[in-house]
Amino acid sequence: MARQFLLERQKLPVVDAVRRLVALQAQEPASPYLALWNRLEGFDPAELDEALRSFAVVKAPLMRITLHAVAAEDRAPFHQAMTPTLRAARLNDRRFRASGLTVADADALVPHVLAFARRPRVRQEIEAALEERLGAAADPGVWWALRTFAPLVHAPAEEPWSFGRSPRYVAAPDVHGGGDPPAPDEPVGSDEPAAVTAATAATARLVRRYLAAFGPASRQDFAQFALLRQTEVGPAFEALGDALVTLPGPDGATLYDVPDAPLPDDDAPAPPRLLPMWDSVLLAHKDRGRVIPPAYRAHVIRRNGDVLPTVLVDGYVAGVWRPVDGGLEVTAFHALVDDDWEGIECEARGLLAFLAGREVAVYGRFGHWWSRLPGAQVRVVRPG
Repeated sequence: MARQFLLERQKLPVVDAVRRLVALQAQEPASPYLALWNRLEGFDPAELDEALRSFAVVKAPLMRITLHAVAAEDRAPFHQAMTPTLRAARLNDRRFRASGLTVADADALVPHVLAFARRPRVRQEIEAALEERLGAAADPGVWWALRTFAPLVHAPAEEPWSFGRSPRYVAAPDVHGGGDPPAPDEPVGSDEPAAVTAATAATARLVRRYLAAFGPASRQDFAQFALLRQTEVGPAFEALGDALVTLPGPDGATLYDVPDAPLPDDDAPAPPRLLPMWDSVLLAHKDRGRVIPPAYRAHVIRRNGDVLPTVLVDGYVAGVWRPVDGGLEVTAFHALVDDDWEGIECEARGLLAFLAGREVAVYGRFGHWWSRLPGAQVRVVRPG
């Protein structure tokens, strides 16, 4: 919670905050904005607008084959670390295999797609270009695969949250020399750095950044966060060597961390927060019980993968929230004391004021889940 700025809001420039948080889940356009609203003091959404317009922060498929917003200099190494997963998830899928193309055919198409996408393109434009090149071999599964593992980012197009429902794709700024090369992290810790492959070095960089933002954590936690196999995770941890410290974890597990990272006491106060859908803090560890009580997990993480906007109380999920006519509805899964409600209502009024300038009915299309949720207490907070 401390490393995710959820114990106390921080005063940081947006790009610095995104870098320190590693990555912001971005399936829903509003989610990076709400994630930063929860974490930054005096957050101005226009600052994130500008960071996205200038590609100082970029949106692309990365960890868990999911759209994330990351600092621009992190995209290339994070993408390199994630490439095995991104490729396997798409090139081994029947939707790509139905095209009849081989993996080599797909790889040969990447430079042409990147050249075509020097300026933002919508899906129909890229599919038409692929059809012109492939003729009868063109198939929707080809672009479906390429858009995930090729070095493309989403181009901002519209308000209220910079991105809409119809993505525009553009070659990542670093691909055509449109930006500085990624700054290297500290040495990975190996006595023979030349022996470390580029892929392992990229994964090691992601490990360090993950631990700084979510540690202490196990190798299994990192594998869950990134959706990488242990055959890829293990060499990265080994390469880091003495650059990491170890701590005892539950049931004898070994936890890893970066040196001198903050470790607040267990009784450090954790104020209420109203997190966006798919907030990273809910998904960063194999044991989701770190933040989501086991009894509530199925309510919050739906079978189709939707992760509802949650209410944190004392650092744990206590319920969910959604906008409704005239206010913001908070559903608590268990009875809360008055002090907890006072803090939640203060946050809710702040969130309502924030949404009023952008999209009052944010996440409205996910409202069907609420008919299936338990509610020990339900309150509607009005603006004020």
